[in-house]
Parts: sequence; C-alpha cells; structure tokens
Amino acid sequence: MKPQPRILIVEDEPAIAELVAVNLRHNGLSPVWAEDGDSAQRAIDAVLPDAILLDWMLPGQTGLALARRWRADPRTKGIPILMLTARGDEGDKVQGLDAGADDYITKPFSTQELLARIRAVLRRRSPEKADDTVTLAGLSLDAGSYRVTWQGRALKLGPTEFKLLNFLMKHPERVHSRQQLLDKVWGDHVFIEERTVDVHVKRLREALGPSAGALVETVRGAGYRITAQPATRSAA
Repeated sequence: MKPQPRILIVEDEPAIAELVAVNLRHNGLSPVWAEDGDSAQRAIDAVLPDAILLDWMLPGQTGLALARRWRADPRTKGIPILMLTARGDEGDKVQGLDAGADDYITKPFSTQELLARIRAVLRRRSPEKADDTVTLAGLSLDAGSYRVTWQGRALKLGPTEFKLLNFLMKHPERVHSRQQLLDKVWGDHVFIEERTVDVHVKRLREALGPSAGALVETVRGAGYRITAQPATRSAA
C-alpha cells in the first residue's frame, strides 16, 4: 500500500493546527504538527515531509527565515512549502515567494482550497522524469542529473526555477503567456496567481546571472520566451 503523504504543519495556534490536521487526515494525508521552528526542524531531521504548511508569524524564527533556511539546505530544498498567513498584501506575497515558498495561502482560508493547493504541489513534486539534455547558446540543462551550466560553469537553481527553465529551453524562441506557463510548469492549479510567474522568472534570471539571464526575455503584453539571440537589453 502506498504510504500517505506526510504534511508538516508549522503553526503556533493549536486550534488552527488541529483544524488543518483533522481535514488532512480525513483526506488521506498524514499530518505532523510543530509549533515553532525548532520543533519543525527536529521533525524534518527525523523524517522528511512531502510538503510543509508554514505559518509566517511564529515564536522565534519567522516562517520567512525558516523557508530560506530549508531552501538553502540540499536535503530540504525540494520540499514544497505552502505559506499560511494573515498578511495578504501583494508585497507580503512576493516576500513569501522570494523566500522560497511554492504557494501563499491567506488566512482565513477554506479547507477545500487548502486541500486543492496541497494536492497541486504534491503533483508538481512528481513530474515526468526526463533524462535528456538541452542546450542553448552556452546554456546547458541536464534533467537526469539535475544540473545547469553556463559556458561550462555550474549554476544553482531552485526546483521551480529548474522546471521553468527546462520547459522554456525545450520550446526556444516561442512566447508563452503567464497562464500557459502556469499550466505547463505548475500544473492545473487554478489558485496560483499569474504574478507568481513573474516572481519565479525574476528568480530564474538572478540564478542564471546577467549573461545567461538575458536569454530569458519578457515580451510585453504576451509573456516570456528564451532565445539564443537576446536583444541588447530585454524588457523588464
């Protein structure tokens, strides 16, 4: 029998944590509760979860700090993180995504929406395996070994940025709208905002560096493309 996906709930309010845990259990998921960063780290050290529900405001380290730490750790960098918070401003959402969150859920939230978002990140964590290598203008991506190089120099990309680059490089010179990228890279997840694409493209360019990052172009009013012959300066 396939084991139930393990979901780590990092939440300091017991009532919210219990409500979430009950709904997860009723829907075939295995919740584990941690009330702060230290107990969350102990739970992760013991058994890696399949996804993390992370509150922003926590005693001690904030959810943002924890997300950054786990994204920087090779052992945990691929675990989907869904940030739960009452902070709903766009600037806060961008901060959460920049810290490494895969999704951002504003309190109060419906349990059905939460479950749909969890299922979506779990689907995205198990994409089709691709063992091929694609190259473009000095940029090389090996999906089998999960490596990206620019002119022979290794680059470090996060899991979402890797998937985004992989898709773009397999469809060079084509313009993809934000919605098309959501469908093809994130999957059929209707809750993610198109702004998420902009945030991850920005992070992708930063990870690639100035020269390789210039290959990823913004086409105003249309979307994004990757090209072997970038303009002198691509649109921001």
